[in-house]
Amino acid sequence: MTEPRRPRVVITEHLDAACADWLAERADVLWHKHDAPGFSDALAAAQGLVVRTYTDVNDALLDQAPNLRVVGRAGVGLDNIDIPACRARGIEVVYTPDANTQAVVEYALGLMLDRFRPRTPMTAHDRPAPFHALRKTEVGTQLDTLTLGILGLGRIGKRLGKAAHALGIPVLACDLLPPEELLPHLDYPLELVDHASLYARSDILTIHTDGRAANHHLLNAQALAQLKPTALLLNAARGMLIDRPALRDWLTQHPAAHAVLDVHDPEPIPPDDPLWDLPNATLLPHLASRTGPAMQNMSWVVRDVWSVLDSQAAAYPAPEAPI
Repeated sequence: MTEPRRPRVVITEHLDAACADWLAERADVLWHKHDAPGFSDALAAAQGLVVRTYTDVNDALLDQAPNLRVVGRAGVGLDNIDIPACRARGIEVVYTPDANTQAVVEYALGLMLDRFRPRTPMTAHDRPAPFHALRKTEVGTQLDTLTLGILGLGRIGKRLGKAAHALGIPVLACDLLPPEELLPHLDYPLELVDHASLYARSDILTIHTDGRAANHHLLNAQALAQLKPTALLLNAARGMLIDRPALRDWLTQHPAAHAVLDVHDPEPIPPDDPLWDLPNATLLPHLASRTGPAMQNMSWVVRDVWSVLDSQAAAYPAPEAPI
């Protein structure tokens, strides 16, 4: 008796090997980059598609995939997935909403410490001269003397606030949801404020909002003008949230301020980006979620991909709006 044909799943970007192997035990897995020749042919027979950050699942792609039943986004944000276009074709979208929360929280705290607790290692070449010199010059600022402002209280924003509170850092936050919807889900104290108060009072402003269209250039010239002239601005969420020319102007006008950007629009950063070579801008290559556990957690989106292909309910279907 002939065994039923296994469904074809195309994977376009890196996936943890154990997760890919798990899927390969159940489906016919084909690795094919979205920008490589023959991608259209690979899509034609695909019933499942697994992507990460740089594959845009839009009408043009979906037109090449007439048999597609499910798209799995190995990650948290869904900015590169046209959810209405998928739904119009009866294609389910699944993702991993809590996969990298801990990794991003740790990363944000590390960026704060990098800025306010300088630590230059000594070398054997110049010992012992730097020992006392560095102890005199590298005097840091305790984080509990600063106010942390969190823009966006989703999973990452909430957990970052909890970690900051545990360190004794005063926390302000601003979110679209009203206090009566947010406060019951918090087990630590913070102060909910409006945008203007958040910008004006934060020594550190960290952004953790979603990718909806209304948040494009949320940090524009008007918003940046409300920040303290010594503020530390962190963005490990989405590059489109910040108006980069406006940020360049603000940093130029406020040399004591500093911006650390882990995400960019576009990626990779083009050579003419206005922030290159600014002494108070640090540009990082999208590292916040790059831990072994987080990357594997994201790759386990294959479980939900298989659930859909096996006519089972997905644990983490995508919401209606991009996040």
